[in-house]
Amino acid sequence: MKSYLLFKLISDKVFAFLFLTILSPIILFICLLIRIKLGSPVFFKQKRAGFLGRNFTIVKFRTMKNIRDHNGNLLEEKFRLTPFGSFLRNYSLDEIPSLLNILFGELSFVGPRALKYPAEMYNDYQVRRLECRQGITGWAQINGRNSISWDEKFNLDIWYLENRNIFLDLKILFLTIFKVILKKDINSNNSISMPPFQGNKKF
Repeated sequence: MKSYLLFKLISDKVFAFLFLTILSPIILFICLLIRIKLGSPVFFKQKRAGFLGRNFTIVKFRTMKNIRDHNGNLLEEKFRLTPFGSFLRNYSLDEIPSLLNILFGELSFVGPRALKYPAEMYNDYQVRRLECRQGITGWAQINGRNSISWDEKFNLDIWYLENRNIFLDLKILFLTIFKVILKKDINSNNSISMPPFQGNKKF
């Protein structure tokens, strides 16, 4: 396991650097389009719970407008997400800046999805998903993504934790590319994004 984890960490950083270099013209072009179509800021930043519950700031391309009601509250996503933003999400282009998080060792290419919910919101079973570095894609993402329940996601995340190896990681990466091309399981059954996780008490 130690050799696998070391290999994964090194390969993550190497490929993140290579992809950032190769994709730099596309990154600049998307930045320009976001600035024109959505305004400023270009990047979306949010605190996420990472390995062992340590917080880090994830970086993505912005996909929604900051439209607010008369009380200053942001409107629902369906009113703020533009066709351009949907395009970025559908093909996971909004995830490209997260390569920086991989380069800094905060994320992996493969692992449980990094969520905004702190470790304190999970029960003793669910919190196990934080025992490895979180990923841009993972076992739950290729087995339903936003179309499955939170309980199903946690079960898949922990199954990955207990069975992870280099061959499983390669399988997940291959199937992720396949699903992105087909635009499968992007949204939940009832909304643009997953309904918020309400949390569970520890037991």
